[in-house]
Amino acid sequence: MKTSTYKYFALLFFGGLLVACSTKKNRFINRNYHGLTTEYNVLYNGDLALQAGLAELKTTYQDNFWEILPVERMQLTEEQMGPSDKKNPNFERSEGKATKAIQKHSMNIGGSEYNPQMDEAHLLLGKTRYYDNRFLPALEAFNYILYKHPNSDKIYEAKVWREKTNLRLENEAIAIKNLKVLIKEKELKPQVLADANATLAQAYMAIQAIDSAVAPIKRAVEATPLNEERARYRFILAQLYEKLNYKDSAYAAYQAVIDMNRKSPRHYVLQAHGRQAAQFDYAKGDTLGFMKKYRRLLEDRENRPYLDVINHQVGLFYDKQNIDDKAIRYYNKSLRANSKDKYLNASNHRNLAEIYFEQAKYARAGQYYDSTMVFLNSRTREYKQIKKKRDNLADVIKYEGIAQTNDSILNLVALSEPERKVFFEKYIVKLKKQEEELKKKQEAEDRKQQDMARNTGSNDAFAMDAPPQGLGLRNSSDSKLSAKNSAKQQDPASKTGLSSGAGDKFYFYNTSTVAYGKIEFQKRWGNRPLTDNWRWAAEIANSNKAKESAGDTEKEKEKDIAAGKGGVEDPRYIPEFYLKQLPSSQAAIDSLTKDRNFAYYQLGIIYKEKFSEYRRAADKLEKLLANNPEERLVLPALYNLYRIYEIIDPAKAETYKQQILSQYPSSRYAEIIRNPASEDIVSGSPEAIYTALYKQYEKGEIRKVLEQVAKNIETYTGEEIVSKFEMLKANTLGRLEGVEVYKQALNFVALTYPNSAEGKKAEALLASDVPLLEKLSFGHPAPSWKIIFKVAPRDVKNKALTDKILKFIKDGLNNSITLSTDIYTLDEDFVVIHGFNSRLAAVDAVSILKDYKGYKVAETPIIISSEDYKVVQVKKNLNEFLAVK
Repeated sequence: MKTSTYKYFALLFFGGLLVACSTKKNRFINRNYHGLTTEYNVLYNGDLALQAGLAELKTTYQDNFWEILPVERMQLTEEQMGPSDKKNPNFERSEGKATKAIQKHSMNIGGSEYNPQMDEAHLLLGKTRYYDNRFLPALEAFNYILYKHPNSDKIYEAKVWREKTNLRLENEAIAIKNLKVLIKEKELKPQVLADANATLAQAYMAIQAIDSAVAPIKRAVEATPLNEERARYRFILAQLYEKLNYKDSAYAAYQAVIDMNRKSPRHYVLQAHGRQAAQFDYAKGDTLGFMKKYRRLLEDRENRPYLDVINHQVGLFYDKQNIDDKAIRYYNKSLRANSKDKYLNASNHRNLAEIYFEQAKYARAGQYYDSTMVFLNSRTREYKQIKKKRDNLADVIKYEGIAQTNDSILNLVALSEPERKVFFEKYIVKLKKQEEELKKKQEAEDRKQQDMARNTGSNDAFAMDAPPQGLGLRNSSDSKLSAKNSAKQQDPASKTGLSSGAGDKFYFYNTSTVAYGKIEFQKRWGNRPLTDNWRWAAEIANSNKAKESAGDTEKEKEKDIAAGKGGVEDPRYIPEFYLKQLPSSQAAIDSLTKDRNFAYYQLGIIYKEKFSEYRRAADKLEKLLANNPEERLVLPALYNLYRIYEIIDPAKAETYKQQILSQYPSSRYAEIIRNPASEDIVSGSPEAIYTALYKQYEKGEIRKVLEQVAKNIETYTGEEIVSKFEMLKANTLGRLEGVEVYKQALNFVALTYPNSAEGKKAEALLASDVPLLEKLSFGHPAPSWKIIFKVAPRDVKNKALTDKILKFIKDGLNNSITLSTDIYTLDEDFVVIHGFNSRLAAVDAVSILKDYKGYKVAETPIIISSEDYKVVQVKKNLNEFLAVK
């Protein structure tokens, strides 16, 4: 009996279940079954996936604290994603659950929805699409709730999300209008009110109405119950105040973030400390209190993940105080923290570059500017400014190197013989001391590596972990040595210009280290031949026998010396080794002086025009004038000093003005000083002269251009337009003297003016066009032929020849035959008859011109194909053509 009862009960239960599963019946059991199943199964799992996606987004999203933060984080769009980036799979999983809930449990009967959970299903669907950057489908889901579920308890939340989506679709005006109306509702829950105000603030920020964004973000701070959001909104509020230049309000808002302490994520607190530092008055503020706070932050173990930010701010503090050594130390500590903040890394490198630039360490400054650009977006204005400065710095590095090297050599040359010897003896003492320290450090490092190998109990491990010394591989002692040698300017050898690379990091750039390594190698191994298996004794024995049989006693002697048996000192420890490298001829000394003076002039112009470093520019130009420079540099230097001191010292400017007017009264510079607005000066400006000269070049007046361009290069030496004149000169020489001279002239432009447009163009021509011109050769098939006559330029006989040829062309009634006078070289022209379709036709024409009584041309013609004529004009090798003809 009981068994039958259970059977009937089971049948009744399954029957009711089948009835309840139907989505087409509007019954109590159907509504509640589908509602419960939707809420506690599908939507529950979908919401868990959404929360997991948001949690992952918080950990992977990189906030840029250098700009105003967005009120919410979003994953990257497909356009922004790199090769290693992937979409968040949790959002896709959540969307799948929402879609399943709608498809399987929606009870849409007669146009009405009877499942009370469908509004939440569509809300979840819209949110997942929103976070997946699919905004139009998300907007469709939110609008479905507004139209189909107007009485839903989620209606206000759906309205906020709709305006969020409008904002992402750049419909800011619609979003602002709707959010203003929504915020006035009295039934909004605290979180919905916070979201509405935060979204309104974001909309105002999107249209750059920063002042209007302040009030809604304040309301969002007050309304949100979530500490993480409160900290973020407070940080955004502080950034808005900072953008509006309300420093006190910004400082207080950042302090509010700091005061949250553990209620706020740590990165907001540390970044707030950093941004507070930007409001600090380094001139009048409490510097002791500032450093006390930052020392406390540095000592707090909890702040270890944020040492990049803290050390950067401490470095900035010392930088503002002009304490360069400490600033450098803390900037480098910030860099060693391996920050993921690209702009922070860029700022560290940029600030270090500026410090080294001020210290006149231009090569190192250039390296840091290079590193700065690695971390900057190449499309930003700051990147372009840094790149321009770095390009300009290339010339500074070049000319500072020439000036320092030549100055040091000339200073040594000016010393007497005993004084030079004393100088190098002092240097040798210092060199021996450095190498002794190097040897001790190297031995200590070797012992350390051997101890490590013994501890591991494996010679193989030692071989892998401790690379052989002297192979250019860096270790800790090398790093210390490099740091010591980096002070190249304090090294006497570097001042002489005889030692190179003392400050470079790579082993083989340091001549002292390389020489030391060679000696140590020879002491240990002897004079080994460069062969395979060089360590085997048999190989050495065979090599020695071969040497003995050849009577090579000199090499054996060198071997003994290297092993320390001959008692001969290392040449680097002998003053004569350096003395014999000093220039002795007057021509070499004059060349060094000339290059040094030109470098000083170029540095003065670069500092003045490109960096606005007026004091430094004046110093270089005054040093130039003190060195008795060439006459061509004196007047431009005086004029530029006059212009510089007009800005920084008007009284001194007057002195240079009077010097120019009294000593060079008829010069262009004197005329500019007397009458700056003169039309004659404008018409005689370098730009106007260059334009007129270039027009002459285009007209084919090549010889005149070459004559004038050389004069203008001399006149405008040191001015920016000289690179244009040099490029015009290169083109002119190419036309007159051929591809080899053209190549040399382009190479000069590329090396002398590497950062100008002309220098870069010359470099490109050398890489692309010149090799093609060099490959041109005789003998290629040609579509037409020419007859050429060599003539002297402006010779009176030329007119008689051209008249006869013109008569020949007219009598022949052949429109394809033409005549031209082409420039060949500086001293020769070609009278050229063009348009013969074969060599035979050209031969017939020559015969007629020579024998026919109406012409009787006595000049010797040359028949040449159009392709070979091109080669002759490019390479100026007519004699070669005639020889192989």
